[in-house]
Amino acid sequence: MDILIYVATGLIVVATLLPLSRNPHWIIRGFDFPRMQLACCAALLILLQLIFLNLSEIPSWAVIAATALCLAWQLWWVLPYTKLWRTEVRASKNVDADRQLSILTANVLTSNRDVHKLIALVNKFKPDVLVTLESDKWWESELECLEVDMPETMKCPLDNLYGMHVYSRLPLHEKKISFLVEEDIPSMHARLELGSGDRVLMHFLHPAPPSPTENDESEERDAELIIVARSVADNDQPIIVTGDLNDVAWSRTTRLFRKLSGLLDPRVGRGMFNTFHADYSLLRWPLDHLFHSDHFSVRSIQRLPSIGSDHFPLLSRLSFTPAKSEEQDGLNADQDDKAFASSVANSQDVNKSDVPEPGA
Repeated sequence: MDILIYVATGLIVVATLLPLSRNPHWIIRGFDFPRMQLACCAALLILLQLIFLNLSEIPSWAVIAATALCLAWQLWWVLPYTKLWRTEVRASKNVDADRQLSILTANVLTSNRDVHKLIALVNKFKPDVLVTLESDKWWESELECLEVDMPETMKCPLDNLYGMHVYSRLPLHEKKISFLVEEDIPSMHARLELGSGDRVLMHFLHPAPPSPTENDESEERDAELIIVARSVADNDQPIIVTGDLNDVAWSRTTRLFRKLSGLLDPRVGRGMFNTFHADYSLLRWPLDHLFHSDHFSVRSIQRLPSIGSDHFPLLSRLSFTPAKSEEQDGLNADQDDKAFASSVANSQDVNKSDVPEPGA
């Protein structure tokens, strides 16, 4: 038993240390994802260590201390996405209906044919904006019925798992579909007009993940997030960035996006809202995101029931409340963050000027 405990401790330590590297290989970056699972394993391992190890020996306390440090480190990353943390975005109070906005983000899974489940959710919750990811021509045809109530659309059907569609009840202006980093990975950009007449700069993203079946390294994904973050950093207009970012909320890359952009994460202090993987309850992470400028406060965030995809849909309800608030503080980038961001963007030969800025 002692040997098994020592081996398990070594594995926990390695899994904790590997993400400290900025190596973009998918194996290294993959350890950004299961931080909650690793924290649970570390807690269980500490219990086993206290039961089975000889606590009169210094080596026993050394491995316990090492595991405890791993547990603390993993919790440092994930605790902000629990109700134990102070919220980053304040809750909205009574707000004029014309200043409210609801967005349903759904990675539909191209091969999924349960389109009726998504349509039922749209009819039930009546979001102002629906964003579909992995939607191809078949999905476009099946969702055509939504255009009666959601006539404003942006369409980029693809059969490579990166098709994207936007359906909106509210007007969309200066619509633009771009391929920011990879020639077959689209993003969408527009200005959405609220019922009040206020306009919101919208960026819809779905960068490819680092994985053995996609990109060996994370630099393509990271570069797209970095240039979008830089493009909105000095923009005073209301901004929302949403989509499947193929990264967890607590990763170094997503934190870098928040630091560079100045955008807020409404999940902080409210919950993880794990949207992937829908079929494996013990292996779920928050891959579908919504970030916004401090012009907004939160009415609610809700993970919706399964639509037959490997992702759950995410419904976010916001209120346009542009008065500045000291309660809404995000993250700040330091010089090291900015230098690293520059190196990643340069490696892909992209910059913030590649990102459309409707209404700039």
